[in-house]
Amino acid sequence: MAKTRLSRRAFLRSTAAGAAVLGFPLLLRAQPKTFKIGAIHPVTGPLAEPGQACRLGAQMAADAINAAGGIKSKGGLRLELLLGDTQTKPENGRVEAERAVGQGARMLLGSFDSGSTNSMVSVAQQKRVPLLVDIAAADPITANVAKSVKEGQQKVQYVYRNFPTGSSFGRNAVQYFTEIFKEAGVAPKRVVLMHANDLFGTNQMRGFKAAWEAAKPSWEIVEIIPWPEPPSDLSTEVSRAKALQPDVIAPITRPASAQLLLPEIRKQRVELMGIVGPGSPGLYEAGQFAVLKEDLEYVMTSVPWPSFKNPRTLAVAEEYAKRAERETGRRRTFDTNSGYSYDALFLIADILERAATLDDPDAIVEAMRKTRFAGGLMQYGGPILFNEIGDNPNAIATMIQILGQKPVAVWPKAAALQKFVFPRPKT
Repeated sequence: MAKTRLSRRAFLRSTAAGAAVLGFPLLLRAQPKTFKIGAIHPVTGPLAEPGQACRLGAQMAADAINAAGGIKSKGGLRLELLLGDTQTKPENGRVEAERAVGQGARMLLGSFDSGSTNSMVSVAQQKRVPLLVDIAAADPITANVAKSVKEGQQKVQYVYRNFPTGSSFGRNAVQYFTEIFKEAGVAPKRVVLMHANDLFGTNQMRGFKAAWEAAKPSWEIVEIIPWPEPPSDLSTEVSRAKALQPDVIAPITRPASAQLLLPEIRKQRVELMGIVGPGSPGLYEAGQFAVLKEDLEYVMTSVPWPSFKNPRTLAVAEEYAKRAERETGRRRTFDTNSGYSYDALFLIADILERAATLDDPDAIVEAMRKTRFAGGLMQYGGPILFNEIGDNPNAIATMIQILGQKPVAVWPKAAALQKFVFPRPKT
């Protein structure tokens, strides 16, 4: 445990080297004028690993943009990240956003967890500071603001998201489940859906269930089993799932719950064709492999994933792995979290290049609305753009599978780097 704490401290020190940490601005010599962005993620607490990945991805992108000349249409304006930590506490999204704005942030970025992101929304709307959601799937984050603007309760929407919503996660997952079962030549009938009961997990569950009801596939969701997040024990929930004789368990996890769920499935000897997730963290991060080891092998989950057929993605992924090793002592995969935060900074740079002025937040919002950005490293269904809700309809998921203790894209075929293994081998 001491080593983990040291690595975390080392990470926080090293990522602060190129940015000002909220509440502790770095004392440097006079620097050229910068455009300050409050980059807020959970870098401590139960969601620390994905939050740290978000922070490092964002910092790498900001460094790359600045090294290439900054925002050229604005005289080479450099990007400066004001780093914030929600500590994996939803209410801290608002606290950290307010601190960032107080220190001069003219845009906000964040924040991985749907609960803390949702609490940032009020700051963005009240302070008129555009918020780009890099990662957070709960539909209400943008939908509630869009509804308020449409009904005349607010004048301008300052919240936009480049990440799949829970609804789109559900549609992708149901489609991929059905296609993979067909491709494998098998016919699972009974699926048990298990999920964390926080805002994210509940929203993901509802999206998957609604997509399943609309698609009417040949397989059935026979039961939905929630658990309190973070859980202390999942033996009762797994026993309940086992009694239903499922062909597939479809878990919506967090890192902490995945560390309990997968070993418990093994301990209770639940006979399954496979574990196939509709989309959540906890099933692909480097730290999870260190804890779960073989319990992760052959697990699939439908998550946003980098386009590793893109040579630029491969180059950034290698740089990311080396930098993560230098700063944390462990190589990490360029993944959902680091990838979407990396893309977010380049998207912000594109928005700032096109904005008529940076002195008026409404001008920045106008540039956001007109976005058609095709330079992302993640898998997309088209250019990044924003619909009437403020979401990117081209943000999609990819089915990945843990093969040889590594996460690999396996579906759809256009994105696949390896053939999936389903049903999983019997032990």
